Amino acid sequence: MATETAEGSRELLDELRVKVHRRLLGETEFPVLQRLTNEELRTRVFQLMQAEVQERGVTLTARAREALVEEVMNEVVGYGPIQPLIDDPRVSEVMVNGPHQVYVEIDGKLYLTDRKFVDNEHVMRVIDRIVSPLGRRVDESVPMVDARLNDGSRVNAIIPPLCLNGPCVTIRKFARTPLTPQRLVELGSFTEEMCLFLDCAVKARLNILVSGGTGSGKTTTLNALSSFIPAHERIVTIEDAAELQLQQDHVITLESRPPNIEGRGEVAIRHLVRNALRMRPDRIVVGEVRGAEALDMLQAMNTGHDGSMSTLHSNGPRDTLSRLETMVLMAGVDLPSRAIREQISSALHLIVHQSRMRDGSRKITHITEVQRMESDQIVLQDLFVYHQHGVDSEGRVVGEHVTTGTRPLFMDLFEAEGVPLPPDIFAPPSATRRWLR
Repeated sequence: MATETAEGSRELLDELRVKVHRRLLGETEFPVLQRLTNEELRTRVFQLMQAEVQERGVTLTARAREALVEEVMNEVVGYGPIQPLIDDPRVSEVMVNGPHQVYVEIDGKLYLTDRKFVDNEHVMRVIDRIVSPLGRRVDESVPMVDARLNDGSRVNAIIPPLCLNGPCVTIRKFARTPLTPQRLVELGSFTEEMCLFLDCAVKARLNILVSGGTGSGKTTTLNALSSFIPAHERIVTIEDAAELQLQQDHVITLESRPPNIEGRGEVAIRHLVRNALRMRPDRIVVGEVRGAEALDMLQAMNTGHDGSMSTLHSNGPRDTLSRLETMVLMAGVDLPSRAIREQISSALHLIVHQSRMRDGSRKITHITEVQRMESDQIVLQDLFVYHQHGVDSEGRVVGEHVTTGTRPLFMDLFEAEGVPLPPDIFAPPSATRRWLR
């Protein structure tokens, strides 16, 4: 990624970029800069770059000059050194570990880049450029912030004194074109049978929870599931930082709000879930359940708002229920464990568990039915599972998705909603599935 110069010096280019940027800000008033078009700004930057190069008696190749102009443009209207990484469609995540270390994720693997910031202040300017348009801030009094870019990419920033490396930024990018269910089938995330079953489950208005670890692809799967929602339904989405990319026309997007500098004005996810119930939703989609809002979400599922969906961090289907129970207790209600579990078992129908494999691929490893209470425990039944057999010579995970051969107890819901489900979709793997041909 290093830029070419006649002398081959990256340090020289960095120095020239800083000089040209400072000249631009020093010689052009900020209101004037705001009125310039991108082409006018590029011309102005090129003129200043030419002047700086001539004054210093430096020789640059045409390619290096163009790259230098692009870097200064990124400083003015983009996100500085990391803008090319954000623009690169191969990069799925950008991780800034202080000013002098930037990693990217490509195809599930991490790579160190040659991108660098000048100092901590340089990183802070980029963070401020991201969060300011959203009405958020990051400083010593609020040293952590969640935000998003214009394209919906998720941003987390944390600064000193909490982070000793310097300001750290993590940007999780989303594809400009959302991954469709069929594309996820092609990538091996799940099979045609699983895709058809999930399609029918969404249309039959089952309540679905997508679980998994960090970076396992939960939001991508939730986006894919939401594509099965009929176009005529009214959908209300609720998120900390709006990142869902629903394709339907009738979508209302709600976003939580942190407290202001006086500690007032906070609007939590829980408040938005309650408000959504008064907005006549056909579906409620919560981006992620993290705390007390779990109780309100379960209440909504149990009071006629079928077809709701959300995500949750966990290590497996059974762990998902434990975490959900813990989050209900965070609401401050004094309920016995059995009462909470009864709420969960009656509200949820399906848990779709996602994992990030060692080769970087993301796969749905379990589609699990939430059945009923027996004694004080909720009974779970796997419908589809992923069996990993090993790793090949190139480090890729080898395995297959299979059915368990068990028919779920909620089949009557498919019939009631008029959703046809092939009778042999839960047949053992050896059975012939003519409906797929």
